[in-house]
Amino acid sequence: MSADTLAVDLSDPDNFLDGETPWRMFETLRRNRPVHWNPESDGGAGFWSLTRHADIVAADRDQATFTSEKFVNLEEVDERQAAIRRSMLETDGPRHLALRRLLAREFTPRSVAGYATFLRGLTARTLDSALAKGTFDFVKEVAADFPINVLARMLDVPDDDTGRLIDWGNRIIANTDPDYADVLLHSAESERYRDLPFRSPASLEVFEYGRELAARRRGGAGTDLVSRLVNETPRDGEALTERDFDNYFLLLVVAGNETTRHAITHSMRALIDHPGQAARLRDDPDLMPTAVEEFLRWASPVYHFRRTATRDTEVGGTAIREGDKVVLWFASGNRDEDVFTDPHRFDVARTPNDHITFGKGGPHFCMGAALARLEMRIMFEELLPRLAGIRYAGEPRRVRSNFVNGIKEMPVTVTLA
Repeated sequence: MSADTLAVDLSDPDNFLDGETPWRMFETLRRNRPVHWNPESDGGAGFWSLTRHADIVAADRDQATFTSEKFVNLEEVDERQAAIRRSMLETDGPRHLALRRLLAREFTPRSVAGYATFLRGLTARTLDSALAKGTFDFVKEVAADFPINVLARMLDVPDDDTGRLIDWGNRIIANTDPDYADVLLHSAESERYRDLPFRSPASLEVFEYGRELAARRRGGAGTDLVSRLVNETPRDGEALTERDFDNYFLLLVVAGNETTRHAITHSMRALIDHPGQAARLRDDPDLMPTAVEEFLRWASPVYHFRRTATRDTEVGGTAIREGDKVVLWFASGNRDEDVFTDPHRFDVARTPNDHITFGKGGPHFCMGAALARLEMRIMFEELLPRLAGIRYAGEPRRVRSNFVNGIKEMPVTVTLA
């Protein structure tokens, strides 16, 4: 093993703060040890890192060997915790499919296309408000404001509640960032919240809010996501318990906002850093669907998901034992030199673009993929023609996390076209 490989530590969130170190670590592993054992800096059991595109895709598709039921984050949970905290993400097999099908039809390309007119209007209002300021935080005024309003519409909740939804998502998913977390994940205090998703006390607030919505929608004829969860039975005939509803609702609140927000922010940052690519898109708007795929590859808003080996197995000639944690670094797969020509080049016309930002063909393929693509396409179709110029007004600040690849603040100054 090379000295460079020995220096890699993907368990330490501090290694992800500068936005450059993770990509160097991933490249080192792909080159020297693509299946790599990583001890955990917080005293955890350690994990295998899969960093090549092909290995990640194969493991993601093989839920019989690499299960999600032992949890998809690095945190180790016992069976009791797993039963309490389990959401659709941490479920495999027929039950996962049944839970997924409860809402899957609301996220098909055909269904989300019905939001296009609403999205155009929402985008216009968001940009009217932000761009008029001249200098503003792109995350707060654009990237966070936009997807959360889409989620609010799908949940049928008041626009005034969007601030709370954003706050909850920040506090829950960024549980290793002291600017966001009520209780840091690996602190002694977090033991008090070990039965809550992400060990975050904010989960209790989300549960309470969701239950109030459920009580009002139960037995009604609504078609919003909450109404469907409380009034429909999964196809396997096993009705959602209150705990199932809590965890499903929390997943919607977090996943429906966080990832698209960060993808939009990273995409804008890439266009600022590569003005020639922005000019190319303005000159050829028909490139936008292709550009969105590059935005998604480049952003990789979720660094990883974890699986657990259900049996002794082998990946790339490396033996993995039953019970070992196996981490699929999707972000690394999106820069794999064996799949992408010049992978560290941002190219809005890149094709083919076999990115794995949403997964690839596995049972846990992101249900919101079509909506995220539509949101991003419309955002940049509307934004770029309005800009004569955009530059940083301060240094972007990143979320301290090795799970979510997030930017929490990006001050910009714009010149309008």
